Order: sequence, then C-alpha cells, then structure tokens
Amino acid sequence: MKKWIAALLSASCFLLLPGKAFAAETKAPGTTAKAYILIEAGTGRTLAAQNEREKLPIASTTKILTALLALEQPELDQKFQVDSLAIRTEGSTMGLREGDFASLRDLAAGMLLPSGNDAANAAAVRIDGSIEEFAQRMNRKAEEIGMADSHFVTPSGLPHDEHYSTAADMALLARLALQNQDFAAICGKSSIRLEFGNPPYSRSLKNHNRLVSSYEGCIGMKTGFTKKAGRCLVSAAKRNGVTLICVTLNDPNDWKDHASLLDWGFSQVSLRELSPDTEGLRLPIAGSLTESLPVRPLGRTFAAVTPEQEPELEQEVYLPRFVYAPVQPGDLAGEIRWKYQGSVVAVTLLTAEGSAPIQEKAPKKGFWQKWKDFWGKYLRI
Repeated sequence: MKKWIAALLSASCFLLLPGKAFAAETKAPGTTAKAYILIEAGTGRTLAAQNEREKLPIASTTKILTALLALEQPELDQKFQVDSLAIRTEGSTMGLREGDFASLRDLAAGMLLPSGNDAANAAAVRIDGSIEEFAQRMNRKAEEIGMADSHFVTPSGLPHDEHYSTAADMALLARLALQNQDFAAICGKSSIRLEFGNPPYSRSLKNHNRLVSSYEGCIGMKTGFTKKAGRCLVSAAKRNGVTLICVTLNDPNDWKDHASLLDWGFSQVSLRELSPDTEGLRLPIAGSLTESLPVRPLGRTFAAVTPEQEPELEQEVYLPRFVYAPVQPGDLAGEIRWKYQGSVVAVTLLTAEGSAPIQEKAPKKGFWQKWKDFWGKYLRI
C-alpha cells in the first residue's frame, strides 16, 4: 500500500544505499564465480549475490577506480610527456613509449579498453607524483564512496597481498563510475581512436571486454586477470530503461555467467509507470489573495521495479512551507520521491495548477480621506 509522508523541501542530499535482495519468482542462475553480485544501477538494489562481501584480488578491474580518478581531474585533454619510469611495467599496455605525449583522457581510455598498466601508472604519477601517493588517493576515494572492504596499493591491479576488494564494493564503484559522463562514454566503446606519441599520431585501441560487442545493451565496463585473482569482470547493460551491473571475481566462465545473470535480471526488473496521488496537496502562497494552489505531476514517472515491489513503494512529498507570489501555472512547486526499502527509485516533479498574482497594496490615504472615513461612520458623509 502506498504511503504519504509530508516533508519540507530542502537542499539536503540523500545518499542512495544498496537495498536488500528481493524475493523473486525464479532463482538466479548458478555461476562458477568465487563471488558475484548483480544490482539494479538506479538504486543499487541487490538482485542476486553470493560471497559478495568476501575480500578477493580484483586484478585490472582496479582500473575502474584509477580511470575515474583520472577523469575527475581538470584539463583532461592537455597533452603532457608521460613519466618514463612509470610506463615500464609488466602485463598489458596501451603502447606508451619513453618520451610519448598523451592526455589524461587518452590514458583513461588506455586503461579501460586495452587495460594498459602503463596508462594507469602514467596517470598516477601525473596526478600525484608517485604511485604510492596515488594509492592513498585511491583509498581516500574508496572510503568516501563507502567501499568499506577494499584496499588499493597499485593503480593497475597487479598482484599485492594488501590490494583487494569485494564484489559488492566493485558494484558500488561501477555504479558511481557510470554517473561520470566521460567514463561512461569511453568504457562502452568496442574501440577508440586516440592521438598520442612523440609527436602524437592517430591510432586505434580495441576493448578487451567482448561483452560490449556480443551482449545486447552492454555499456561497459572492465575486464581483469592475474594468476592470483583469476578471471574478474565488471559489466553493465541497459535495456528498456533498466540498467544492471554485474560483478564476478575469480570466475573461469565469466562471459557466459554475466550473460546469464544479466538476462535473468532483465526478466525480473522492468520499467513501470507510477501513478502519483496528489489529491489534497496544495502549495501555500505568500503575498497574494490566493492562499494556496493545487499541484499536479509534471509528465510521467517510471521506476525499475518488480511486480512484487511496486505495491510496496512509498511516496514522500516535498513541498516548501510557502512560496512568494506571483506564481504562474506550471511553476515548479516541489517533488515526490518514490522509495523502496529506503532507496529512492524515482522522482516526480510537482507543478502549480493555477496562478496567484501579487496582492496589490491599497493606495495611501490622505488627511481628508482619513477624516472623511472617520466621521463618515457617524455623520454618514
């Protein structure tokens, strides 16, 4: 049953926390992963999971955080000479050589598509002067966004005993990364053309994540592999307005498992139209003869929920204590926040229905008018 909760509209920020896993009619498919999680990206609600809080090595999926931090820096397209020592690293590369010039945007693409360890190290040194200092930045960011069971030592994800995360933390990171437009634009490409080198020249880099081209609706995100970590994969896919994020750690059959889990997730969650109940809601007006106006929803509202969840949605109404006249029809008046188990799943904007003009002040009376009004009560002037 839908519930109304009246509240004052304020500038407060609301943190969307991962919700509890919901009971579905069908069970999630099995995997060969040591740990996995599948979430709905809009709210972070968990759809299915196993060992999602177990601390494990995460290999090159680490570069999701490194690339995000790089893309949060200013002057993304400014070319600079990469550090010659930073790019001397084992494992996969984007092809950087000593003396090459590249931008942070180039390096982010080099991390996310061909999984360049050279790109990750070069970005770390450019931003903080050393890999060690950048690792501290990584851990500060992880703590800031709530990755409570993670610790980072290298920007590339090369093996280290104190470098680890969990499937749940990586899903939280992936959800945040998708909100960065630059990150989302890069990680969903099957290939990208960049200009770097000495002097910079155009070349094409291919994405190691084959789901981008093989799975319908895949929009990223990152592969990873070391002998210690096994095959690790973070993926995101969007269909019919619903975005899902899947994470598997140490999964020898990750491509198939992600496709199966995502297919199952899309069968459980769909974009449903909500029906706001605004009966009796009024916007208080100050400075007008019209003391209040009714409000109505602006447009249609949709939420990614299951049939079982829809009846449990709560509506929280946010209206100001009052607004000053004049108010015109269609002026924004507040909003309804739809919540499921404490997580916001949709927002309906409310607009004023009708107008409230400013109350005009009566003209100031002169001495003779005041005299006439006073004596008029007695003399009937």
